[in-house]
Parts: sequence; structure tokens; C-alpha cells
Amino acid sequence: MLDSKRNRALFGALSVLFALLATTLVLVATKAPPLAAFANIALGAVGSWTVASDVIVAWVPLLLVTAGVIVTFTAGLWNIGIEGQIILGGVFATWALRALESSAMPPALVILVAVFAGMAGGALWALLAGVLKTFGKVNEIFGGLGLNFVATALNLWLIFGPWKRPGIASMSGTVPFDQKLWLPTLTPESRLAPIAVAAALVSILAVFALLRGTIFGLRLSAVGRNEKAAYIMGIPTWQYTLASFALCGLFAGLAGAMQVLVVYHRLIPSISSGYGYLGLMVAMLANNGALVAIPVALFFAALNVGSIQLPIMLQLDSSLAGVIQGTIVLSVLLGQGLRIRLQRRQKK
Repeated sequence: MLDSKRNRALFGALSVLFALLATTLVLVATKAPPLAAFANIALGAVGSWTVASDVIVAWVPLLLVTAGVIVTFTAGLWNIGIEGQIILGGVFATWALRALESSAMPPALVILVAVFAGMAGGALWALLAGVLKTFGKVNEIFGGLGLNFVATALNLWLIFGPWKRPGIASMSGTVPFDQKLWLPTLTPESRLAPIAVAAALVSILAVFALLRGTIFGLRLSAVGRNEKAAYIMGIPTWQYTLASFALCGLFAGLAGAMQVLVVYHRLIPSISSGYGYLGLMVAMLANNGALVAIPVALFFAALNVGSIQLPIMLQLDSSLAGVIQGTIVLSVLLGQGLRIRLQRRQKK
């Protein structure tokens, strides 16, 4: 049967192969060596401990964002505003650090407060999108996109306005925080923080457990599949919609806080680094599977980091990684659609 695990895996593998073939044709059309391009991406992702650790650093916020996206996807919602929620997580974390960096509180406690502040900021921004959806009847895609622009503008205003560096407004961001307020890393030169990795893994496993093993997850899935039927069954649908937005925002805000505490140690204009949109692709490719999302997010992070080698070695733009990622997602979705269509014909 076409709905067996083996056939689903086969269609998925064929879709990935088709995506790589399509990317190869693009490279050939631009007179670029495909094998050299793929080899340099692989080398740029796993060629040394330094680049491999950079992959893990990129994987952490991506996995956190994907955990949140899976929750809203389960509720049948396209939370495009997750980019803004990451930004607000970074903004709130920065606000907490600035407010408490001169206090007598232990640095560990200040960091913890900043983490929770980031999560709160992401959740509040996500709830705003949820309120617009639930009570204002604004489609979450349009509402989320609008809130992304507002979040970006707010971030830039803070960096070039109230939080600007003394005497100068710099695109490099706010003044870096004291090293005591950085999340501990494996080595002083590394950006790999074991606590951040643990937080990402715990988050995605918590989402898996929540959606697979609780009444909340079952009801959220029912709302996502058929909101009217769920309402008739007595499920408070709008409350579950808001709850899914809030949970997604928590994870997105945590990702923003990690960007501030681990990667940049300050607030920068591009604090979200596009992880929100990338998380949407990871969740789609993983078909909302939380456990499947772990290796998929790692693969996407490796593509992002590995593609940095392309301009250096082959004079190719690093956006080739985005081409590969987008083509894989589209190919897999098309493959799933074809499989379902063939399955329906088989049943007739």
C-alpha cells in the first residue's frame, strides 16, 4: 500500500534526489561545477571541529523555532509572524540584561531572568497575532507579516535610538554585554553552549510528548483538522488557538534570547537571522514530526554554514543553500501530494 512507512520513505527519498538533480541542473546552467559545489558545502559543514560546532550553534535556534512552528501547524495555523517573535525575544532579553547588568544579582540569575524575559516577549508578540486572528478575523499570514515589519522597525529604533552605542549609532548593534552575562560555552573561543543545546533538545522532545501523549495535544490536533467539528465536540477552539500561538512564541522568544546570550552577546539588526522562515520549511519537510525535525534541522543548519565556503572557493553566492533547501521542501510536498493522489486512485 502507498500509505505504508516504506513507501512514504521511498517517496521522500525520491523527492530529495529530484531536488538535488534540479539544483545540479541550475549549477550546470550557470557553468558552475556541481560536484565541487556540493563537496565544498560538505567540507564547510564538517571539515573541522570549528565549522562543525558552528553547525550546532545554528541548529539550536532553528530547532527551537521548529518546535514552536510544529505546535501552530498542528493547530492548522501558519504562524508566519514567528520572525517577529524571535526579534521580540531578543529585544526583551536585551532589555532584561541592560536593566540588571549593574545590579547586585548573581550573573547566573541575570541570565536566567533574560531567558524568561525573551520567552515572554516572544509569547506576547505571538499572542498579538493570535488575538488579531481570533477576534479581529485577520488571517494569521497577513497579521504575522505585518507584525514582522513592526518588530523589525522596533528593533532598529532601539538599536539606533535609546540603546545606541555612546556617541554613535552602529549597524553592529548595541554595546556588547559583559562576558559574565554570556551563556557559558565549551571553550572561550567557541560559541557552542551546552545549556543552549540541552534547551533545544528538551524543547523539541517536550513538543513531541505534548502533541502525542496529552489531552491538550489531541484536542489541538482536532482543532487543526476541523475547527467547526472540534467546537461541536465541546473543545474551546479559540482558547486552543491562542494557546498554540503562545507556545510557539515561547520557543521563538527563547531562540531570540539564545541569539543574544550565546551568539552575538548584544542586540543586532538581523537578530532573527531568518530562522523563522527556515523553521517553517523544516517543519513542512518533517511533516510536523518533532523527532524527525531534529535531523532535518541539523541538515538545514549544515547547508547554511557549509554554503559560506562557496563564495571563497568557487565564487558562487552562498544563497545556493537556500535554493537547495527550498527545492527539497517543494519536491517533498509535491511527492507527498502525488503519493496521496495515487493512494486515492488505488482505493477506488
